[in-house]
Amino acid sequence: MLKHSVLLLLAAASAHGSSSQEDGSSSQKPMGVDYVCQHPQYQTRIVSTSPFVIYIENFLTAEEREHLLDTTKDTFAHSAVADEAGAQGLRQTRTSQSTNVPRDAVARCVEARALHFQGYYDGAAARARLEPLQLVRYARGERFHFHTDWYGAGSAAALASAALGGNRESSFFVYVAASNSSCGDGEEEDLTGGGTNFPMLELESPPRDPRWCALVDCDEPWEAGVTFRPVVGNAVFWRNVLEDGAGDQRTLHAGLPVTSGWKVGMNIWTRQGPLSEDIRGPDVY
Repeated sequence: MLKHSVLLLLAAASAHGSSSQEDGSSSQKPMGVDYVCQHPQYQTRIVSTSPFVIYIENFLTAEEREHLLDTTKDTFAHSAVADEAGAQGLRQTRTSQSTNVPRDAVARCVEARALHFQGYYDGAAARARLEPLQLVRYARGERFHFHTDWYGAGSAAALASAALGGNRESSFFVYVAASNSSCGDGEEEDLTGGGTNFPMLELESPPRDPRWCALVDCDEPWEAGVTFRPVVGNAVFWRNVLEDGAGDQRTLHAGLPVTSGWKVGMNIWTRQGPLSEDIRGPDVY
């Protein structure tokens, strides 16, 4: 519980936001010659302390969201998922498309933000615990059935070996983009559906403050848990493992089907230990 308390305090403090420039970022040119890493004034809201879940508003800037989409354009492929034996493949339980984000200065800025949020100092050792940032795109009818981000016992445990950085200690799911009929040529549909449901999570019903209803589906039946709305720029953070290192089954969640339009999200996964460079991939300059 001490670790949870420390994280809670860090998250509360982070609501004030910060602004920083990464070493050497002035020589990188992802969003212009003069790009510098600046963190937005995001706000945090505690959803649950057990399991530990934090909602983050304004985690990504509009410029970062646009850049992430630009650098991954035409690189999406059908999403793979591990089965109980640990084999990666295409499954009917996950029908989205996904891609890894090139680790340029903007991606490294987002990584630094995710590490700072968790209380880590930004450095090579901490960065080595991050899996490559992953974008996922959901079109009409696409979804990701109920799953946990941590790997359980059995053959799939091989994916959480020390050589692979251990298990996924924590997750962020960030809402990067969504279709909007008021933008572009007017041919797009508004996004409907596509929320992120945690069936074992509890939130006061009704929430104490009606403003929660802009972030979660307040019409969701109590027994269905909590469904976060796909609000662009915002994120949900949660810890996947308990104090003893075991996976927390209460973090079971699903990407609900998109019923119209489309959305793009981003996974940020932190491992318990370092990943090898061949898994992390190179920095891009």
